Amino acid sequence: MTAAPQTAKRSLLLKTRLGLGAVVLGSGTLLAAAILYFGMQTVASRLETALASETRMARYAALSTQAATFLVIATESIQTGQTVESRLDRLSPIQDQIGATFLNLRSDVEDAVAAVQSLGLDEQSRYGTQSLGLARMEALLASTLEGLADAEADQAQLRAYVDSFASAFDPLLSQAVNTEVLFRNSVMAGIERTRWVLTWAALALALFALLSTAWFYFGLVRPQFSRLDRLRNAAVQVGRSEFAISLPQTRNDEIGQLYGETNRMAAALRKRQAEVDAEWTRLNETIAQRTRELSAANESLSKIDENRRRFFADVSHELRTPLTVIMMEAQIGQRDIQTAPEALATIESSAAKLNQRIDDLLRVARSETGELALEPTKVALCDLMQTVVSDIQPEIDGADMQLETGDFPDCSLHCDLNWIRQVLLSLIRNAIRHARDGKALLLSGQSVDGDVQIQLTDNGPGIPDGAQTRIFERFVQGGAANSQGFGVGLALARWIVEAHEGTISVASPVPRENALGSNAGTNVCIRLPLAEA
Repeated sequence: MTAAPQTAKRSLLLKTRLGLGAVVLGSGTLLAAAILYFGMQTVASRLETALASETRMARYAALSTQAATFLVIATESIQTGQTVESRLDRLSPIQDQIGATFLNLRSDVEDAVAAVQSLGLDEQSRYGTQSLGLARMEALLASTLEGLADAEADQAQLRAYVDSFASAFDPLLSQAVNTEVLFRNSVMAGIERTRWVLTWAALALALFALLSTAWFYFGLVRPQFSRLDRLRNAAVQVGRSEFAISLPQTRNDEIGQLYGETNRMAAALRKRQAEVDAEWTRLNETIAQRTRELSAANESLSKIDENRRRFFADVSHELRTPLTVIMMEAQIGQRDIQTAPEALATIESSAAKLNQRIDDLLRVARSETGELALEPTKVALCDLMQTVVSDIQPEIDGADMQLETGDFPDCSLHCDLNWIRQVLLSLIRNAIRHARDGKALLLSGQSVDGDVQIQLTDNGPGIPDGAQTRIFERFVQGGAANSQGFGVGLALARWIVEAHEGTISVASPVPRENALGSNAGTNVCIRLPLAEA
């Protein structure tokens, strides 16, 4: 029954004491205001001038930031090789901002020249130089923009424009800022002198204020300020999400009650924060796990799709040539009964090769990874070349071409005979298609640093420089007008050679000392490791 009256009494006492102190201090304030009024009138004009100087310095700071942004955007657009239109579009907003700042600064300088008339000719001359500096900075910006708009300028020239702007703009801006600083310091020195005059006038009031406020401040205000400081610090902690707060509740006045409410609020927030942190941790763990699972699934699906498309492309390429031979020989046998046995023999041979290709492709299909399932054995190089020449000779004769073979070294390879034979046949067929008019082909080999180097040279029109880096990609051909097929032969050849830990490369045109005729020619070089003795 007594807690409420005590609370009301304490509250009333605090308010009464604050009111009495306010009356005493208010009387002293009115007296001080009367004394200081005329002094403030004296410094009013100087303060306005100082504020105007601060405003101009703020504009110079904004101009510095805008110039830096201009340099960043210009440098980025040059390094990324953007077009003139794109570069100017990106620079247009910052250009407008800089132009607006220049306009404001010119107006400010004109106002400043009029404002400093009472301070003497030197100050007016100083601001006259400010106008000249602004004009130079504007001219520098215009020159830089004109250079950046030059469509014929290369990257080095554009960088030179930007570097020239950066090196010349900063000194001009620094000079303008230094001028403002000197003027502001001059104005502030005048204000400081006036302050000392007013200080002596206020000393008389200080004694009265000291006596009248000592009891008020040390008896009431200072303790309450200390309590309010603790409350403010508690509010700052809450703002930083730090809820470990415990304010002392030693008094039951207005501030004491606010202490209690603050403690209860902090406890509730601390509990809620712990719950949110726990939920957030669980959510992050779930997201991370799902992300890893999705990444693994996407990678697996991408690899499966790539292997599928590559397999079907290779099937189409590998089966087309034998089927073409079979159909051609069957048509010949139908038209001429005398050549039917030879045609049937060719059909049988092509069917056997087709069957071999199907077996090879089925090995690819059965592989878990979709890669080549190699069956390497020790293969004599001379036997391999003899087999390749024997298989391809009918096609060479049909194309009315000549295939010459060099002297092959007596060595052996550790390779899959069927795949390497197919690579060589594919390369020769590719030469027949693209270099038929050159008539001549040369198949040679030599032993180099523990490897075997097999080279096929033709007398065809060659391969353009821009296409040489891409002919080993799938579905890309050398660019001849009469190109046929699906463009997977060289891609499959590189795949097979690299699976044997070898390399394949193309050179065109062929050096004149190695050329087979007057045409540019193309040289394909396969390098495979020798079999161990």
